[in-house]
Amino acid sequence: MSEQYPIVYDIIWALSFNHDIQQQLRSNPSFIQKLSQLAKESDDEQVRKTTHGILWNLEIDHQDRSISQSTKQNTFDIMISYSHKEKVLCKQLYDELTKSGYRVWIDFDQMHGNVMDAMAQAIDRSEIIIICMSEQYRQSNFCRAEAHYAFQRQRRIVPVLMQKHYKPDGWLLFLIGQLLYVDFTKYEFVRAMDMLSKELKAIHVPDMKITPVEREIDIDIVPPNLSVSSPQAFSDNILQWSQSQVHQWLLQHKLVQLSQLLIDCNGRSLVHLYKYIEQGQTSKILSLLQEDSLRRINQSISLIELSCFHSLMQEQQATKSTEINRNIEETYF
Repeated sequence: MSEQYPIVYDIIWALSFNHDIQQQLRSNPSFIQKLSQLAKESDDEQVRKTTHGILWNLEIDHQDRSISQSTKQNTFDIMISYSHKEKVLCKQLYDELTKSGYRVWIDFDQMHGNVMDAMAQAIDRSEIIIICMSEQYRQSNFCRAEAHYAFQRQRRIVPVLMQKHYKPDGWLLFLIGQLLYVDFTKYEFVRAMDMLSKELKAIHVPDMKITPVEREIDIDIVPPNLSVSSPQAFSDNILQWSQSQVHQWLLQHKLVQLSQLLIDCNGRSLVHLYKYIEQGQTSKILSLLQEDSLRRINQSISLIELSCFHSLMQEQQATKSTEINRNIEETYF
């Protein structure tokens, strides 16, 4: 491997987000050794940053850290994740949020040294991650690693659109899933900030200190396409659950991988999946789920998560059966 063509490392980094390619790269000790050497000794700062990024994707340790490991009191309410092409607009966003009393982390000067560790620490110390979406953001391996880690750490993600006519696609579309976003290209900055502020207040940051503003908030101006991230009440009938309720239920039970895999499933789909697992051939079902998981989220299905899911669904079905039997007894006896 040579330092003459830094773009090669960018390509390898992009490929290393794929689970199968990760395994192949990990199985090549000389490749890992060369990457580690470049990350420490290369004279090209961009090569050092990129090789740090590849090594980050290939590490197991940071993926296995428990969620509780980073839940000590947050230093920041919000972290702004953005591409430096949108720096001017993000600076305005930062200024307005800090005026409102939020503690905001943002990298204006581009981090030096091991940027991956610095990025991880910033996310671990923040409550909410604002993702500033644009084509440049989607194309950036740094931004992808940042957004992926925020999702992995179960941080609250609030997407905002920064580029006119851009529609999220690829990994970015998958990551934001059913989340609705504030469009800073459609509305005047002041109005878009008002929408974003209401979304952030709905999420509620417990330890933030905001100076009260003595004016009534006109709830009617919140547009219908702006989601509110407060906890949802789940119907006892799982068949009535929406896609977002299924997603939240899975996250509440720490089934993070399944929440990604089943992003398009509503309650009825969830029940059908449970029945397939219950009644089908176990090896065949596992094989099909494994194929789906690798194709859709580039990860092998977690048997632990699948077992927990099966157990939770059994509890749901048992609760439903008990309720039906009680209703019958009350009606006829």
